[in-house]
Amino acid sequence: MVLSASFVPKLPMGLMTSRVLAQTVDARKAEADRLSQQGVKQLQTSQFSAALSSFQKALQIYREIKDRAGEGQSLGNLGLIYLTLGKYVQAIEFHKQDLAIARELKDSFGEGQALGNLGLAYLRLGDYGKAIEYEQQHSKIARQIQHRQGEGNALGNLGIAYHIQGNYGKAIKSFEQVLEIAKALNDYFSQVKALANLGAVYIDQGDRVKGMEYLQKSLPIARRIQNPQDEAMILGNIAEVYLYQGNRLKGIDYLQKKLIIARKIQDIEQEISALEMLAHVFIQSGNYDDGTSYIEQALKKANKIQNPKTKARIMMSIGLAYTVLGDLTQAYKILNSSLQIAHKTSSRPIEMGALNNLGLVHYYAGKYAQAIDSHQQSLKIAREIKSFDTEGKALGNIGLAYFRLGEYEKAIEYEKQCLAIARRIKDRESEGKAVGNLGLVYLANGNYKKAIEHQRQWIEIAREIQDRQSESSALNNLGLALYKIRDLPASKKALLASIKIKESFRTGLDDKKKVSIFDIQIHSYLTLQQVLIAQNETDTALEISERGRARAFVELLTSRLNLSEKPQPPSIEKIKQIAKAQNSTLVQYSIITEDFKVAGKQQSKKSQHYKWVINPTGEDTIRRAEI
Repeated sequence: MVLSASFVPKLPMGLMTSRVLAQTVDARKAEADRLSQQGVKQLQTSQFSAALSSFQKALQIYREIKDRAGEGQSLGNLGLIYLTLGKYVQAIEFHKQDLAIARELKDSFGEGQALGNLGLAYLRLGDYGKAIEYEQQHSKIARQIQHRQGEGNALGNLGIAYHIQGNYGKAIKSFEQVLEIAKALNDYFSQVKALANLGAVYIDQGDRVKGMEYLQKSLPIARRIQNPQDEAMILGNIAEVYLYQGNRLKGIDYLQKKLIIARKIQDIEQEISALEMLAHVFIQSGNYDDGTSYIEQALKKANKIQNPKTKARIMMSIGLAYTVLGDLTQAYKILNSSLQIAHKTSSRPIEMGALNNLGLVHYYAGKYAQAIDSHQQSLKIAREIKSFDTEGKALGNIGLAYFRLGEYEKAIEYEKQCLAIARRIKDRESEGKAVGNLGLVYLANGNYKKAIEHQRQWIEIAREIQDRQSESSALNNLGLALYKIRDLPASKKALLASIKIKESFRTGLDDKKKVSIFDIQIHSYLTLQQVLIAQNETDTALEISERGRARAFVELLTSRLNLSEKPQPPSIEKIKQIAKAQNSTLVQYSIITEDFKVAGKQQSKKSQHYKWVINPTGEDTIRRAEI
């Protein structure tokens, strides 16, 4: 998203002398004006501590000589420093004082500026309702005094607030007005922002073709006027379109271009944005090692900037990456740190996101009541700040936790709410997951027909948006549902496809992460063993039982011994050869788990074990026992 800022430092007004004004007051005012001008220059060159000192000294003098205009100007500039530093609560306090003085002096221009700065502070704080309220007032005053640039800035920030809320119609209308004003003023910088923001809204609305058209219009203008900051943002948005279209190579290419520009202009936040997006691409495609590498680079960069909010946002992303990897202890530690920073900085959007991700950690740890509590807190914030995207995700996660607790009616209720929001805002990823989760509930209820229908819908959506993780999960669930209705060939096909995707995720991971990934992926192997045994394919079932942790061991040998070819897990024939060569009897155990309701909760429980016995003669037998 391309932000259009509505604030500029306030310069002192020209000196107006009065015959009754004492010479000492003239000198004091001149000193305060000098300090203000000095502070503006320091602010523009990012010398924030020095600028803060200059404005504070100027404020003290203006108050001593009772210069209300100068006092308001200094308060506004102090607010801008805190806004730049991410200290939004302090910024709001100063801008409210500035606003009160502007209204007292009937200074409409100053009032508009103060309102715009308050709107921007609330926007950054995540209080979108108040941001809209202040920016609407700013826009009204700007129109009254025919300040077209101010009106355009106010409309731009209104568009951003509406966009974040998911109110795409109002966002588009606001950005179209910004574009009209920018063209009338020959303001190419604002034209770039308006075009890029229109592109971003249409993309989020699901119309990626129209979104790309606007982005492609904005990019050459950004390059022509040599505006690398906006160029980098636009490249990132274009990359998102390519990624959704399944063109992963082009998506990565544009993200790398964004990263190069960000590093060239030393824009750390843009660099972090590119690293975050690259991390998402690799994690989504199953390359957790590169994904984690990029997100850790982003955290390292975040430590170099003064804005704690950015650091908290990066930590939130890292925590989610570790959750997917199965390292729940590390995930919890990082996400808890992110949440603490969010509390300290009063950042509601980051608090909302950290709580949602903490809920996922609790869910994967089997702590479903705690998961629901975290997601409910996230849901409350999402509704307060009107973040429809997170509202939908929180509803879906709550539904899944209730499913694990065995409360199927509540699970269906929450998942249907999630599905409705996802379809309204055209979020295909969340739509797919909601459909898949409903399918899981129907599976647990024994409604296998509906379960199969829903999992197939999820597979279709996952393939459409190139979401390999979801595709694998949906195939696993489909395989289980087909096993339940004893369609064994179809079940086998689905489970093998799921395992193939899962095993591709492990490439490039270190040993600890490979084991973590297997702990999450194990269900497909176990279900497939049951399917194969039911089809009397006992030898193949034994081979599948060897493919789990054995694969991590095989990859470890390959890397440690620098082998040119990766050893393959042993086939049944190889196992028989080993037994014969060693003149030994080999025994292989496999423990099967199934989902049961235990004390009303949906839980996995050991149900039976298989024991393969391979004699030195090559003869093999299988025995099954209930646990």
